[in-house]
Amino acid sequence: MASLRMCQEPVGGFSFENCRRNAFIEAELTKQGLKVLEGRKTGTTIAGVVFKDGVVLGADTRATEGMIVADKNCSKIHYIAPNIYCCGAGTAADTEMTTQLISSNLELHALSTGRLARVATANRMLKQMLFRYQGYIGAALVLGGVDCTGSHLYSIYPHGSTDMLPYVTMGSGSLAAMAVFEDRYKQDMEEEEAKQLVRDAIAAGIFSDLGSGSNIDLCVITKNKLDYLRPFDIANKKGVRQGSYRYRRGITGFLTETVAPLELEIMEEVVHTMDTS
Repeated sequence: MASLRMCQEPVGGFSFENCRRNAFIEAELTKQGLKVLEGRKTGTTIAGVVFKDGVVLGADTRATEGMIVADKNCSKIHYIAPNIYCCGAGTAADTEMTTQLISSNLELHALSTGRLARVATANRMLKQMLFRYQGYIGAALVLGGVDCTGSHLYSIYPHGSTDMLPYVTMGSGSLAAMAVFEDRYKQDMEEEEAKQLVRDAIAAGIFSDLGSGSNIDLCVITKNKLDYLRPFDIANKKGVRQGSYRYRRGITGFLTETVAPLELEIMEEVVHTMDTS
């Protein structure tokens, strides 16, 4: 049994008491034949690259719930400011609400200063918020934009650490996407070349990672314009069903049959079409 001790006054520096506690709980549960809870695994491929005149951001559109595809056309490129956009990987609700909150704060900042927010300001707000929650907000972000100081691209991790690089990838398909970048990236690319490079990087993640799939969205940010291309390309096109899954009536045997008539009054009838794209 674990020994009990009185609460002590906290001292400076990091505390690893919870790590020892978690290790003890895991060992005790293992002895009893119980399974320790694990973190939820998510799937996404997001990427970004800096080219001669701006930034290109890209993302797939598959949202998963465990091993189930929950949404085939999910938008993972989020608005931050007119000159700044952000791709999100991880928990969908966390990425959505985090980017909305920072977007609201940046709008207030722009109104108070009378000028567009800088990309470094958005990066600082995001990293401080994520660090405050110590990784419990499952948001891995690729932040890109163009401001008065030039084109900028950041990768922001759930614990709050950031990198500023000419090309970045994140998500479960990031290794395949990074392989494309490392093979074909070069400085001062033209816009069309950069768009094709990001498209191929996201496609590599889609075909190499089960958690990524469906379409490819791109967002091109330059000093004078913004192009949100949704979808830019359809990587996984739906095939034609080859077999027939209809069975003739009476083919399934059953033991008993009970028919219960229901007296229902239809108040309103609405027909919704299912999105199968």
